[in-house]
Amino acid sequence: MDLKDIKAIIDLMKKNSVSEFELEKEGFKIKLKRGAGSNGGAVTGAYEEAPGLVPGVVYVPPAAAIAPAVAAAPAAAPPASTEMEIKSPMIGTFYRAPSPESASYVEVGAEVNPETVVCIIEAMKVMNEIKAEAKGVITQILVENAKPVEFGQPLFKFRPS
Repeated sequence: MDLKDIKAIIDLMKKNSVSEFELEKEGFKIKLKRGAGSNGGAVTGAYEEAPGLVPGVVYVPPAAAIAPAVAAAPAAAPPASTEMEIKSPMIGTFYRAPSPESASYVEVGAEVNPETVVCIIEAMKVMNEIKAEAKGVITQILVENAKPVEFGQPLFKFRPS
């Protein structure tokens, strides 16, 4: 990823009023965070400021380089409900259908499997198909069509089968 791509992501964050962005790809992870604070919006801890780049841009070393205590932190407890969530893997604009004239990919009650496309998220003029990645039945659609979404934001709830 070069500086031009990072600046484009920052512009997209400003345009959509997104305060935090995280991307992980082939052993590379970057986390961007906007906002005023004592550290200028930079993230502290296991993250390192990316030298020579835009303020607030941080480089996260591969998991093997993070201190074992941080890497071994316990995961959050799963929800008590049997429903699971399909979460956004990126920031962007959520679309329920491939085009305005087309039918939605899924509706409440639709059966999905791991390869079922449930929506599209547009990020930097690229349409990214989001798959269910599990087998089940859609129980809720949590985001309105054509609305901005953030990384990790729940998009759908489904009952596993």
